[in-house]
Amino acid sequence: MIYKKVALIGLGLIAGSMAHAMREGGLAGRVTGYARSHDTRDVAREIGLCEVCDSVAEAVSGADLVVLAVPVGAMGPVMAEIAPHLAPGATVTDVGSVKQSVIDAVAPHIPESVHFIPGHPLAGTEHSGPRSGFASLFRNRWWLLTPLPGTDSAALERLERLVAGMGAKTDIMEAAHHDLVLAVTSHAPHLIAYTMVGVADHLRRVSGEEVIQYSAAGFRDFTRIAASDPTMWRDVFLHNKEATLDILGRFTEELFVLQRAIRMGDGQHLHDYFTRTRAIRRGIIEAGQDTEAPDFGRTAGAAAS
Repeated sequence: MIYKKVALIGLGLIAGSMAHAMREGGLAGRVTGYARSHDTRDVAREIGLCEVCDSVAEAVSGADLVVLAVPVGAMGPVMAEIAPHLAPGATVTDVGSVKQSVIDAVAPHIPESVHFIPGHPLAGTEHSGPRSGFASLFRNRWWLLTPLPGTDSAALERLERLVAGMGAKTDIMEAAHHDLVLAVTSHAPHLIAYTMVGVADHLRRVSGEEVIQYSAAGFRDFTRIAASDPTMWRDVFLHNKEATLDILGRFTEELFVLQRAIRMGDGQHLHDYFTRTRAIRRGIIEAGQDTEAPDFGRTAGAAAS
């Protein structure tokens, strides 16, 4: 047992998976949870996710770890609400996929006696809600931590042990660099997926039935990514604006180069470009972050877990 009481604020995919993983690993004495939606709390109670509370004050009271698992735009207001109820010596962390804006919003509300260690698990699916969580979500995935200067080393080490206990690997990263890296690896790809699905939706020459019936693997993957929680991704783009726009600008420049190669019939350029970029996929597989299975490892990964 690493923490006597962990409070989960927000009961979606990540918090739900944490609850399952902590229970499976015996990592916490008690796990409480709170969600603003009455329906969400009812579902969490129904499936026995954790000790579901009807107030955020009750959920965090006496907790030695509090996890903010709400949309990025709600982090500041939620932190202001729970601050008066936090136990001295407690640690607050978050699971938002943007870090600098979360730090700016949350840090001013952290009591002097409480540790704040921002974090981001690089794990997820297109599903949301308390029923979507599962214990193996974090296995062999990275959990990035962006501690502030002067962070208590014992509190950081304790949180790292919890993350390791849930099967994830930790790395320490500066917040602004995290936001740039995630703009490349997650945020811009999601926006591109949403856009491609939107293009298909607006292409009146192709009926909706044809788009669905004849979906090839590439478009199916776009639709899977674009099925992610709209509120979460709205907040991600609004709160990681500069890095995302920077990467989208670079993407547009690359796209123009490829457009010209296609227009000019420059097959050598296309072949060379695709050869270089294919190596990225191979690197992801070699790093153990996916498999070579024909479904891109999703079914194989779930079966293995």
